[in-house]
Amino acid sequence: AELEREEFELPLLIGGATTSRTHTAVKIEERYSSPTVHVLDASRCVGVLGRLLSAEKGAAYAEEVRDEYARVREKHAERSRERKLLTLEQARSRAFHTAWGEYEPPAPRQPGVHVIEDQPLRELVPYIDWTPFFQAWELSGRYPAILDDPRFGEQARALYDDAAGVLESMIEGGRVRASGVLGLFPATALGDDIGIYQGSDRRDLVARVPGLRQQFGKSDGRPNLALADFVAPKESGRQDWLGAFVVTAGHGVPELCAEFEKDHDDYRAILVRALADRLAEAFAERLHQQVRLTYWGYAASEEMENEGLIQEEYRGIRPAPGYPACPDHSVKRALFDLLDAERQTGVSLTDSYAMLPAASVAGWYFSHPASTYFGIGRVGRDQVRDYAARAGVEVAEAERWLAPSLAYEKGSVG
Repeated sequence: AELEREEFELPLLIGGATTSRTHTAVKIEERYSSPTVHVLDASRCVGVLGRLLSAEKGAAYAEEVRDEYARVREKHAERSRERKLLTLEQARSRAFHTAWGEYEPPAPRQPGVHVIEDQPLRELVPYIDWTPFFQAWELSGRYPAILDDPRFGEQARALYDDAAGVLESMIEGGRVRASGVLGLFPATALGDDIGIYQGSDRRDLVARVPGLRQQFGKSDGRPNLALADFVAPKESGRQDWLGAFVVTAGHGVPELCAEFEKDHDDYRAILVRALADRLAEAFAERLHQQVRLTYWGYAASEEMENEGLIQEEYRGIRPAPGYPACPDHSVKRALFDLLDAERQTGVSLTDSYAMLPAASVAGWYFSHPASTYFGIGRVGRDQVRDYAARAGVEVAEAERWLAPSLAYEKGSVG
């Protein structure tokens, strides 16, 4: 809409892990007069731009994309009509319920805030999930099997060897640094929100984290989940806890990449960024394991190889603000304030709540044995209004942060 207001005519290409063709068609393309195309991967931009800028075929290609996205919108609308939303009251009546009288939430062995000032990168290497690394280079297949894949194996092995060399230089040279912070806090469920407290008496509320609940109907009797369902409510009489963390493996990455780019070595600059992302995710994985084994200690006897960690076979979850179970990125502000994360780790938040350095991960820790990852899906006006009131913001502000999750068009009557 802003590009349209400023009368831009440049083609707009949308891509990245949290985008899709459907999202581009439904939420973006209609709002901009110039060509708008979802591109799965940055490496494909050249081909798309070549077609858009072709004097002979550019206009026809742009029209073809518009027609395709119109069909995508129609199909999306049909699915939305078929999937009826519950009212917020109905969704809450179908919440997941724990028999709190029969379950005692585990108390952390080491409550409070803990800072990891200089995490050795070499300790993170065994926790790297290499599969997304190869996917980023459009080499489909799971690691390590992809190294022997009849179609991609040769390319994959060459890429892996290059990556291993760059990774070793990042570790040995000390040019890239990792740091993190975690906290384990007394908590209670406050309806769909989670209250976090200063002391174990749970009287001094220091943060109220607003939550959303699944609102779509389920014919099989499954509950409509909210993250707060996995935390004991105050009326249960149980003492429960919530964890939070911020980790980064991005300190020094921009400077190192700039050196490679100055020498026209874009390939190694891209490798450094991709490897830093993998190290940050590995840091999050390793720290979560340490939380389960020692800091919180609710799974102290856990023994698991890296494949089991990748498959999330452990107890508990670590959902991140901005992802399906808690899609509001602005909640990162409360998380960062709880941990004093900017001072403790050097990670900062932009105006749109992206993290800098980019190779950073933040999220919450839940210990409940039934806690599971899920997607909120679409939410209705009644929940957005309720959420805005609980978050202490205007409805328009809540709609801004929840835009991809809205089951209605902003500004429409209803």
